Amino acid sequence: MPVPREVSLLWLAIPINSVPLGSPYAGQRLCLTTQHGKQRALALPFAAGLGVTLEVCACDTDSLGTFSGEVQRPDDALTTCRRKALMGLEQTGLRLGLASEASFGPHPAVPLLAVGQELLVFVDLDRPLTLVEQCLDWRTNYAQITLGPQQDPSAWLQQVGFPSHGVIARPLERPEGPIFKDLLHSGALQDALAACRGLDSQGQVWLETDMRAHRNPTRMRAIRRLGAALVRRLRSACPGCGTPGWGMLDTQPGLPCARCAAPTLLTATEVWGCLSCGLREHRPRRDGLDAADAGECSWCNP
Repeated sequence: MPVPREVSLLWLAIPINSVPLGSPYAGQRLCLTTQHGKQRALALPFAAGLGVTLEVCACDTDSLGTFSGEVQRPDDALTTCRRKALMGLEQTGLRLGLASEASFGPHPAVPLLAVGQELLVFVDLDRPLTLVEQCLDWRTNYAQITLGPQQDPSAWLQQVGFPSHGVIARPLERPEGPIFKDLLHSGALQDALAACRGLDSQGQVWLETDMRAHRNPTRMRAIRRLGAALVRRLRSACPGCGTPGWGMLDTQPGLPCARCAAPTLLTATEVWGCLSCGLREHRPRRDGLDAADAGECSWCNP
């Protein structure tokens, strides 16, 4: 069931047996700004891991941009995500905020591979602290197809996980619409395809995956994984000042080649730090890799 556009507060009372040890936010209220049901992915990790109660502020996040393009996103994904979190805090008056945003497209190094960049932004107005957790996830069904007048999309639909995953249709020569969303069963899809073909002079249809979280279980799982990572980070205090959110901030290249020891572009060290006091530590890679394959070396493999 779609979340209504008007601002509302939804209390998610998830019982927990005890206050999580080491949580700096136990017993507090956290505002999640979403109108696409992301509380289904995030409520449990934050309740069980931090002991917070999640409140949903279902304000009009579509005003900041939509995946289907009716509203262009004027800012990058990170800026938009921050604006979402602050929008919810302004509407509710709470002091802790959370928002999610994503971008989808070809992998920067492997263009034929589709990937999604998922972002979570946590805002603590009292410390003050803004923490960003993100990942580049290849586990996505992001895809599009142009259908001819008589073309059967069955193979493509199976590939993208329809009907458990929604799709969006529009006439090919009219990208502005009408746009048919919430296509979750064959009957609705066939009606949409017929309508689109009737509105296109060549009878062609643009069909794409619906990347809104409440219509895309694959993306919802990615948000849950990222939420768990953010909870772990919020439970980690800075060894210098005690502020929550100690974690990896950056990486530095230069992993030596196993053959000639020349530095490569692969990550050599991880930079861990605190966004509050500025403390930084350089740590070895967590996967234990201490040398790069010669195939990654510009000297051995020019």
